[in-house]
Amino acid sequence: MGSLDFGVGRVNLGLMRITILSAVLLSVLAGPVQAQVYPVQGRWGQSASTEKGSIDCTDNRRVIEFSGNQRTDSSGGVPFFRIQSVRSEGPSSFRVVDEFSTAQISSGHTTYALRKIDADHIEINMQDGSSLKLQRCH
Repeated sequence: MGSLDFGVGRVNLGLMRITILSAVLLSVLAGPVQAQVYPVQGRWGQSASTEKGSIDCTDNRRVIEFSGNQRTDSSGGVPFFRIQSVRSEGPSSFRVVDEFSTAQISSGHTTYALRKIDADHIEINMQDGSSLKLQRCH
């Protein structure tokens, strides 16, 4: 019987190591990036009420909807935002940076503090010092 020759002597181990390490590094870098999402989800209507429970948002009140990494706003000059980053600043407070585009602005940014007051109420404090109180919509 003859012996099998796999050409082991001709293998360049250094080149194989570089190729394998490059493939591993590329798979780590190309892996899924953990998407940021808003710390609250759903539709929230502007309300100064402190009563528990959700409110009817079918009237003409301002409504902000958080859905995954997107936010819409029924009022103002920018109707659509996408989250750029969210950073926890305590158990119920978050620093949020949103990105937006309009006909005049490309890749604009806005930063605000979002605070969960309770299950039905949140507050948004904008950079300019304005505050917006919101209650969950049903």
